[in-house]
Amino acid sequence: MSKVIGIVGWKDVGKTYFATKIIKLLVNKGYKVGSIKHAHHDFDIDQPGTDSFKHRKAGSSEVIISSSKRWAKIIENKNKMEKNLIELLEEFQNIDIAVVEGFKKENHPKIEIIEKKSKNTNNEIKNIVAIVSDEIIESNIPVFKKNDIESLVKFIIEKFL
Repeated sequence: MSKVIGIVGWKDVGKTYFATKIIKLLVNKGYKVGSIKHAHHDFDIDQPGTDSFKHRKAGSSEVIISSSKRWAKIIENKNKMEKNLIELLEEFQNIDIAVVEGFKKENHPKIEIIEKKSKNTNNEIKNIVAIVSDEIIESNIPVFKKNDIESLVKFIIEKFL
């Protein structure tokens, strides 16, 4: 299984922003990165009217879309249990690290993003290894400023890669 680092925090604190910045810097440094984004709602990756959408709506439980640029596999869960993080990570091949946005109840190492307006740290989240905040926070784990993604990525590389 790949190395994993999670990005967690309250709603609208910039989790996706930090995940994409971390991914981009890791890739620029030569690492192969996979990413997982947890969705709390029904979502579609293909749009109404596309052929793949028509295949799925016709009843296909698995649809693969393929071109010379990329391929994707859509699996209909049909209200079965959602895959857990370990099962999802097993889907990756040939990556150095997985950046996971969400899945705060899973046990992987996580970086928590804290905003001034948020309720401060989320004490029920386990395995927080670093905090990103512009607030002064007393902590026994590293705290990074929001504009210092470079130091955060250096920490990820040193600790996990």
